[in-house]
Amino acid sequence: MVLKSNYTGSTERVTSGSNPSEKINDIGSNKALGLQKVQTYSLGLSGQDLMVEKVEAISSWTNQKADSGHESLVSRKQHAESQVDIFDGDTPKILVVDDHAASRMTSVALLAMEGYEIIEADSGFSAIELIAHSSPDLILLDVMMPEMDGFEVCQRIKQNEQTRLIPVIFITALNDRHSRIRGIEVGADDFLTKPFDRLELAARVKSLVRQKRLNEDLDHAEKVLFSIARAIESRDPNTGDHCERLIQLGKAFGEYLKLSRNEIRDLMWGGNLHDIGKVGIPDAILLKRGKLTDEEWKTMRLHVLIGEEICQPLRSTRGVIPIIRHHHERWDGSGYPDGLKGDEIPKLAQIFQIIDIYDALTSERPYKKAYTPEEALSTMEEETKRGWRNPELMKKFADFIRSWQSNPAIKSN
Repeated sequence: MVLKSNYTGSTERVTSGSNPSEKINDIGSNKALGLQKVQTYSLGLSGQDLMVEKVEAISSWTNQKADSGHESLVSRKQHAESQVDIFDGDTPKILVVDDHAASRMTSVALLAMEGYEIIEADSGFSAIELIAHSSPDLILLDVMMPEMDGFEVCQRIKQNEQTRLIPVIFITALNDRHSRIRGIEVGADDFLTKPFDRLELAARVKSLVRQKRLNEDLDHAEKVLFSIARAIESRDPNTGDHCERLIQLGKAFGEYLKLSRNEIRDLMWGGNLHDIGKVGIPDAILLKRGKLTDEEWKTMRLHVLIGEEICQPLRSTRGVIPIIRHHHERWDGSGYPDGLKGDEIPKLAQIFQIIDIYDALTSERPYKKAYTPEEALSTMEEETKRGWRNPELMKKFADFIRSWQSNPAIKSN
């Protein structure tokens, strides 16, 4: 039976590859499909056996195997199981968006044969609504649709933080260079031109769904780390929005220095993650109001090593790890943990350290008032003369702060 969702804004159908309900009489590229409901005469069959019947029916009409009629039921069942189980029993959900029913049904039939759960939308507007509550693993998207074309749909998907990781494959009869460039600009992940090959469709869908799930795992891991970092910040109510200020200042100073996009991202992530290792520091030391003893300082200094160990397994934080480990080094080698000197200190760690110190000086703490920007810069310039900071970088930072403070437009960005 065809499963209907509660959504009524479009001609929507949900087809499960593991429990198909229709016999396909004809499949052709961009041809209408004659669909007849199968009588439920095989009540004793499992959902998997019904899947086998689906595979057998579609295979014969698509002429993928000339001898499909001679295959044994066991071999077909093994094929179906291999398709359904490719994602460890968690059947991926594919959204097919096309205003032409015949083209849509072709994609639905081929993907159902591969074991996917299919949902359908017949317009760009209905697709946007469906995505919000169906969370598909991949979207097959037609380009040429009335009112809202595929380019606009894709752009909305990729600009939304909640849906940006969903892969989008454009299915189109257009094969011109301009259309493909436009698709890339709005964030399309792949292209298939009508009429498409079943095996190519299956391979591309499988690859992109796997990549999407890997990206989701990575995204979730990053969010966990950021949550830990925010929890650490909340342990000390005196720091206020220290991390958020570092993120904004890191972005602005990175752009001022004309750093690469990835370097700016790492600086911003450093705002969140630089002190994540303090999760391993006892509150008695971390929140102590008085001066730390020598032994307590030894424990406190371990936070950079703990933070490095926490973030090391996550590939996306590799660029942040030098910041985490080395943001307490000093230009003259008197810092920790490694006593690095001069340009032995990683560039981003040098940049981040200056940002971190400036924010600490210009923020009110129980043991000090908030310095004005000029007072903070004066203090940092004195420390530079003592050999603690990179003189050239400190001069650039002072110039940046003065221009940043005097230009509200720059500061708001």
